[in-house]
Amino acid sequence: MRLYRFLTGPDDASFCHKVTVALNRGWLLHGSPSYAYDAEAKSMRCGQAVYKEIDGLEYTPEMKLGDY
Repeated sequence: MRLYRFLTGPDDASFCHKVTVALNRGWLLHGSPSYAYDAEAKSMRCGQAVYKEIDGLEYTPEMKLGDY
């Protein structure tokens, strides 16, 4: 099964740490990062898609993807 997540966060070190944690848990980068202005928060936001292959499990919508 392939799992997909889209990580988002403010344009600061916390976003880099979030992506680093995912990579160290076996997630792989998917595509390029995104960068956009959040008009409501008046700040820049970052995003990065990641995916992970998991053998022996079947996907269900109830899964908490961050646990993998």
